[in-house]
Amino acid sequence: FQILELVSERRWNMKYPTYKWPIRNRYHSSGFTLIELLVVIAIIGLLSTLAVVSLNNAREKSRDAKRVSDVKQVQTALELYFADQNGYPVEAVAVTLGGASDNCFDEDGFVATCDAGGTTYMGDVPNNPTPGGAAYTYTSASGSTYSLTFTLEGATGGLAAGAHTASPSGIQ
Repeated sequence: FQILELVSERRWNMKYPTYKWPIRNRYHSSGFTLIELLVVIAIIGLLSTLAVVSLNNAREKSRDAKRVSDVKQVQTALELYFADQNGYPVEAVAVTLGGASDNCFDEDGFVATCDAGGTTYMGDVPNNPTPGGAAYTYTSASGSTYSLTFTLEGATGGLAAGAHTASPSGIQ
């Protein structure tokens, strides 16, 4: 019975009946060397560092794209208000948009909560995505024009990084 096992494992040579012991050489083991493991760990570390850096750049661009989109939405709501009220909401002192006191935009201008029976131009006024950038501010001394300021972290959509102003004539 043991001979059949040896023949099936090919340790027993039928032509020359001698038993071949399995050779276990300490120099030809099936594991990885320490150097091989360290090289693989270094490569994984380098690739993960590159992935994190590119992910941070993508997040920055995403926040900047949201800022530009938010400002354009506020501009659209201001133009609708202008068409209905024949002027922009008068705010001589800069108002921080999206805060607790200026979270809604209705026929009374930027207010904390919208009236139930009035016209709502923006139910939820957007605020600056964090981190980075500065709060959106709105000013209009006379009601004939307005100034909406915002800050970009990087260049996006043809706009350079830094502070920008939106007005009825567009975004500068």
